[in-house]
Amino acid sequence: MIISVLGCGWLGLPLAERLVSHEHTIKGSTTTGEKLSVLKQSGIDAYLLQLPDSISDETIEDFWDCDILFLNIPPGRRNPNILEEFPANVKKVVDKAKEHKISWIIFASSTSVYPKFGGITGEDEAQPGKAARTSGEAILKAEGILKDSGIDYTILRFAGLYGYDRHPVKYMSGKTDLKEGLRPVNLVHQLDCVNVVTEIISQKKRNEIYNVVSDGHPPRKEFYKCAAKSFGIAPPTFKEDDNSGYRIVSNEKLKKDLYYKFKYPNPMDHTH
Repeated sequence: MIISVLGCGWLGLPLAERLVSHEHTIKGSTTTGEKLSVLKQSGIDAYLLQLPDSISDETIEDFWDCDILFLNIPPGRRNPNILEEFPANVKKVVDKAKEHKISWIIFASSTSVYPKFGGITGEDEAQPGKAARTSGEAILKAEGILKDSGIDYTILRFAGLYGYDRHPVKYMSGKTDLKEGLRPVNLVHQLDCVNVVTEIISQKKRNEIYNVVSDGHPPRKEFYKCAAKSFGIAPPTFKEDDNSGYRIVSNEKLKKDLYYKFKYPNPMDHTH
């Protein structure tokens, strides 16, 4: 198949490389000119694409000629206009996909569409309620555009991504008096993300929504302490608080539908 990966970043590039190894023809986009050669070296047809400007760029028109589009663009949390701009960008991509008769869009969504608290959530991946953050609201709007598009879709709500060179403790090192030390983490390893998308494609799981989150949900306090030790960096410290609530995102539907077993089931076991 011809698969276009819109956004060959930390997740999109290893996914594109995996799909190349499965004999698919892969077109990949990046927003930086220097990265074009990296994509080409991996056997990916490389395109320079920046939303929303590149939508009307005729020099990259054949990027959109594909069987499947993997749509992997971050909303950008610090963008004050995120609620309007992110869904608008997704709408432009969807319109372009219709124009080119793309039959299936796989969308990299986020568990930030779920409320911050609420016990075990997302068990049936239905409408999630009030998103924890504005970025989650923006992503939820984008999901709605996709669901109403008439194009086959698969929405993958990824938890916090970690693995290899990327780990959330690196952003937390040395911070003090943090809240919610008992709140469970919802994370997923890069390798599991790549595996899941590959399985979605090979099993043709269309018009479904899945939470992509590992089995284990250790408390933040314990998780960061353990990870900091393994990286040899200063751990963050947490206030002694009563922890007013928690959220665990369920992965049961994913495991059942795909017969999927996580390679990294518990973030505590693999802190680097």
